[in-house]
Amino acid sequence: MLLKASSQDFPILIEIWERSVRATHDFLAEQEIIILKSLILNEYFHQVLIHKFVQDGRILGFIGTSNDNIEMLFIEPEFRGKGIGKAFIEFALNELKIDQVDVNEQNTQAVGFYQKLGFEVLSRSELDHQGKPYPLLHLKFKKLC
Repeated sequence: MLLKASSQDFPILIEIWERSVRATHDFLAEQEIIILKSLILNEYFHQVLIHKFVQDGRILGFIGTSNDNIEMLFIEPEFRGKGIGKAFIEFALNELKIDQVDVNEQNTQAVGFYQKLGFEVLSRSELDHQGKPYPLLHLKFKKLC
């Protein structure tokens, strides 16, 4: 079930974020993860609309969106591949009318996930949003595959 998240959920969401990042972002150094974790918890969570996926009373993942972009999508590693990510994307497309996302180029699992769901690369940036040398792919939904 998709529900709007609140700041009371942030401690659980940041732990999901960390487990997911450690499972998919092998290009990030430990220090980068520590810095990002603090930024996300203390700043970024407050700048996006967050929805959580809850099953049997447990939060299994979340999506954070801005007016026109999916800013974050993270799922408990053991629940990946079970349709939660697809449910978040369908929600973003159909309910929020958001069809764009930026993805770290080195996160090949995420790039493949979005492309499988019909997103195509529009452009590429050499640096991420923090100015770090982690290239971003800017994707836009084109068609449902």
